[in-house]
Amino acid sequence: MSGSLGKTVCITGASRGLGRAMALQCAEAGYDLWLTYQSNDEKAKEVEAEVKAKGVDCKLMKFDIGNGEESQIALKEALAETTPWGLINNAGVTQDGLFVRMKPEQWDRVVNTGLKGFYNVTQPLVSAMLRKKTGRVINISSVVGLSGNPGQVNYASAKAGLIGATKALALEVAKRNITVNCIAPGFISTEMTEGLNQEELAKQIPLGRLGEPHHIADCALYLLSDSSDYMTGQVLSVNGGIYL
Repeated sequence: MSGSLGKTVCITGASRGLGRAMALQCAEAGYDLWLTYQSNDEKAKEVEAEVKAKGVDCKLMKFDIGNGEESQIALKEALAETTPWGLINNAGVTQDGLFVRMKPEQWDRVVNTGLKGFYNVTQPLVSAMLRKKTGRVINISSVVGLSGNPGQVNYASAKAGLIGATKALALEVAKRNITVNCIAPGFISTEMTEGLNQEELAKQIPLGRLGEPHHIADCALYLLSDSSDYMTGQVLSVNGGIYL
């Protein structure tokens, strides 16, 4: 059964955290889904079941978005069936450490996933959107990409790069009725923040608490909707007022 909107949204890194939250919110709103993930079959299938329970179609796509060949094969097959209305570039990883001690593999893994992955997925999907003359692209950056953070030069570089890519791509595709926007989350309660001292962290946030995944998912739904059709090239900060 196809979703009530008759539109498909592709979400990268959708097996957990923000990706899972956005998948469930999109399914609730009636979007069919393509959900990419790299390795965790169990978590991905759990999300797939939750999504399908809401009455929409769901296509699981297992590949490494940082690998150009894998991405090309997976997306070519999917695009032969339909053109997505929306793309949410959510996948990201951290490999923290002081820059002067950072190993090449720490840099490469974070930047390959965050920026090369953006290229590998967005280029073919936006090419298809251009032919349809409509679409939405949403990039998930971070407050770290706006302000920096010690020990995260690689992550900050990847997330800041997404902001620049958002603004430049928005200008390229606007005449074809495609919008490109960015969400920059602050500290959100997900697996990525589990290892942090959340009580101490909350004291640094003006609103006094970490955000929840639904805060980002609600924002993504807005950017997918007709209500945002005059907004492009923008960065929406959802961070409780913290700017590190």
